[in-house]
Amino acid sequence: MIKIGIITVSDRSFRKLREDLSGPAIRYWAENKQYSVIMESIVPDEKDAIKAELIKFSDAGVELILTTGGTGFAERDVTPEATIQVLDKPAPGFAEHMRSRSMNITSHAMLSRAVSGIRKKSLIINLPGSPKAVRENLEFIEDAIPHAIGLLRGTDRDCGSE
Repeated sequence: MIKIGIITVSDRSFRKLREDLSGPAIRYWAENKQYSVIMESIVPDEKDAIKAELIKFSDAGVELILTTGGTGFAERDVTPEATIQVLDKPAPGFAEHMRSRSMNITSHAMLSRAVSGIRKKSLIINLPGSPKAVRENLEFIEDAIPHAIGLLRGTDRDCGSE
């Protein structure tokens, strides 16, 4: 069972001015996959707050950290910058694939600045902020997640290492 952490990045949800719908969309997806959501939080669009949560989740043994929100062009959208600062290694394929597949749905997908990578034994993936885009993007990458986590755990072998 994969241990999941969900971080919603939203000033308005953090201040309880708007209900978070994207975090629950991730939870619903995870539970349907039989994954275990072990940590959840809502943070403001502030680089230090996002970094602190990513580090806390990773240090707590969360295997897959999914962020939602803060990946666009708005001035306060700093989730990718915060994520990059805590990564040990980039893993750009997830974000690249989400953007590529999303382009079939909307040309606005090219505005996504989402990143993905590894911190210690945690895979971190930035997702968009809307529930619909969260569902679509998780569907695009869900088949690769178990093998990625298996590689980080050391239980799967890399296809190229034989």
